[in-house]
Order: sequence, then C-alpha cells, then structure tokens
Amino acid sequence: MNHPDLTPYPDDYSLLTDLYQLTMSACYVGEQLDQRSASFELFIRRLPENFGYLVAMGLEQALHYLTHFRFNSEQIQALQQTGIFTHVPEAFWALLAEGRFTGDVWAVPEGTVVFANEPILRVEAPLWQAQLVETYLLNTINYQTLIATKTARMRDVAGEDALLLEFGTRRAFSPQASLWAARAALAAGMNATSNVLAALQLGQNPSGTMAHALVMALTAIEGNEDQAFAAFHRYFPGATLLIDTYDSIAAAERLAAQVKAGTLQLSGVRLDSGDLVEQSQRVRSLLPKVKILASGDLDEHEILRLNEAGAEIDGYGLGTKLVTGSPVNGVYKLVEIDSIPVMKASSGKTTYPGRKQIFRQFNGDGFQGDRLGLFTEVPDRSLPLLQCVVKQGNRIYPTESLAAISDRTRAAVRSLPNSVRQVQTPTPGTVILSKALQTLTAQTQTHLHTSPPNQLPS
Repeated sequence: MNHPDLTPYPDDYSLLTDLYQLTMSACYVGEQLDQRSASFELFIRRLPENFGYLVAMGLEQALHYLTHFRFNSEQIQALQQTGIFTHVPEAFWALLAEGRFTGDVWAVPEGTVVFANEPILRVEAPLWQAQLVETYLLNTINYQTLIATKTARMRDVAGEDALLLEFGTRRAFSPQASLWAARAALAAGMNATSNVLAALQLGQNPSGTMAHALVMALTAIEGNEDQAFAAFHRYFPGATLLIDTYDSIAAAERLAAQVKAGTLQLSGVRLDSGDLVEQSQRVRSLLPKVKILASGDLDEHEILRLNEAGAEIDGYGLGTKLVTGSPVNGVYKLVEIDSIPVMKASSGKTTYPGRKQIFRQFNGDGFQGDRLGLFTEVPDRSLPLLQCVVKQGNRIYPTESLAAISDRTRAAVRSLPNSVRQVQTPTPGTVILSKALQTLTAQTQTHLHTSPPNQLPS
C-alpha cells in the first residue's frame, strides 16, 4: 500500500481515483441511494481540432480493471485514517469491504471509429459502483483513444507499405502511459514498438535502431564513424544504422562504397535531423536498395508534407507527437437512474438523456452516416455498434489479438469518405439524432424547467 516510488500496482487500482468518487459514494450510502440502478455513458463532446474521427481504444484494460475491482482491509484502513470520512455511515465501509463490480457494460469494439457525442462505453450498475469506476475508465480510454487515432491518421497518410515504429516511451507522460501508448499504437496499425516491456508483454518483438551516443562513443575510442558502424554490425549484423551524427551524405557515400564492394550488408539507415526531403533523395541515389527510416518529432502532418515534397522514405519512427498529442477530452455522464432519463443542461455541456445506441449505416462506397438513438430502437438496416461485454460483473467479451484490432481499425478508416479522413480541415462524419432521442431530450428538458424544486425543511 505504501509505495513511495508511486508505482501503480493492480491491487491498488481501486484507489486510483478522484476523491470525489469516494465522497459521492459515501453520500449515496447515507441517503440509501447506493443500490439504485444507474447508467453512465463515456463519450467525447467535441473532437480535437482538425480530427474528423476517433478510433476507440482501451477497452481491454477497462475490462480488466472492472473485473478485478475491489478494496482490501489495508486500503479501507488508509482511507479511514485520512480523517476525511469521519462522518460517513459504517455501512459505507462494509460496502467497500464486500463490494465487487456486479453491473453490465456495453462498449464498441476496440478499433471502431466514433464521433462526437457517441458513447464508447456504457456502465449499467448500482449507483455507487458506476460512480466509483469513472476516473480509471476515463484515464485508460481517453489516452489510448488518442494514441490509436493518431496512429490511424499516420498510417493513412504514410500508406500501407510504410514501416511505422512507435518510439514514444521517453516522451510519454509516465511509465504506465508508455505501455498503454505502445499497445494502442500496435493495435491501431503500427508495425512495432521500441518499448521492450510492452512488446514482450504483448507477445511482440521490440524494434529499434541505435542512438547518436554509440556513434560518438565508438568514434572517439575506435577512430571513426565507419568503425562505429562496423562494431555495431558485429553484434547486430545488417542492423539499421543512424547516419546523421556528423554528415549524413558523407556517411551514406562511404556505406555505398562498402555495399558495392560486397564488404557490407545493410538493411536500412535512419535520418533524424536536417532537411529530410533532400537528404532522403540523396541517400536513395547512393543506396537504392536500402530502406530509409526517418525520425525526429514527426506526426501525420509532417509525413503528409514529406510525401507531397517527394521524400524517399520507407518508414518512420514516431515518438513525441504521437504520445503527447491533442487531448481526447472524454467525459462520463449519468444518463439514467432507476429507469428515469436524466441530462446535463449547462451551457456548452448539454448531454443527451437515456441509454443510447449507435446505429451505423453503410452504402456501396462504405460509411454513410450514424444515427444516435435510444437503446431500445430497432436497427432498421443499420449496424448497432455497442455490444454487451460484461454481464452481471462477469466478462463475456473475449480478449482480442492486436492483429484483429489493427485490421478492424484499418477497415474502419478505409470505409470513411476522404473528407473525414483528411488530416487538414476534415469534415467529421455525419451523425443524426433519432426522432425518439430528440423527443426524449425535449421531454427531459421540459421536465427540468417545469418541475418545482423540492421544498427545503424548515
């Protein structure tokens, strides 16, 4: 429980939450509302700027969290010792000690394209449970959805044949974030990650090249850059070489001479600085059969620019701008309690009431549009996207392979119109509200404005 290094351990995940989740739950217990049936939906109000779509990701970790959700005696004692909960009923502690997640969860499969106001996930559970899990669900789904969407956009502009490597570990916001970023990137279409722990835990081989430090160190000790390259190849034959430590073109010229003489086998070179268009073109002329990998604060916009400028690049190492991109500000809002639809009506943050379903429509060219409707509506020749993944606390949705999720991501993105896919000034996909949802929203708004406030006790 006491971990000064702040390393998150799975047994402590129930405490990885905001304080108000616990204080609200204690209030629910005191008011005897804790067991009321509640439905919360997780969705994004507005897409990040210049995003036409999002790729949902993070469900696997969300389900693992929910099915292992529990509080132990040490955690409960730690909460009691804070002094914050002095006035809460004893029933609250009993609830935590015995509680498990017993609700249902509906979600879109990972790799599914979604748009603003469409629920990625819905939790239907006793109020205290549905409330307490909010923070962790938002944390994993928001971040992995960002990484997956950035990856999908990069893959889309780079093309199917480009090698895309996830290099973001040193720039991710935490060690845990680096693992989630690597996973989301692989699931959304990247070929490999340099994160050794993530790769091995996910049953993959890590992939990487070399750093300038090795070239500088061996050059200083062993004499020159070519000897540094030769030393690295003694232990990793044919490995990709980083050639821009001193002079990229001069290095390429010397390597080309060795390749031509048959004294060197070389699979690839990496460029990490300078004018990547000009350098890649000159390196290609010198090493026509060697793959050229580029890195250095690249994103989908820069990949698009390089392609349009005629850069000769076969693959990209993506790091900083992948793992620290525009935030995905997902929210988690109550939509129904005891079968009563509820909504938030504050300016700029209005929500839609009731349990909802996304009905996706296709035509001969692919994606046609979405209808956001009530959960009880008939699909009417459209595909309902939200699926039941947890039933009465038991997971019923199988763990999917990264390859399967990646295939779904690529198919989903390819089905979108070019206007939605483009990375500059895209047009978000069409989403209409069903008549039933419009009617329920109007009725709920009317009820909010006409119901008299409860009279306070004297």
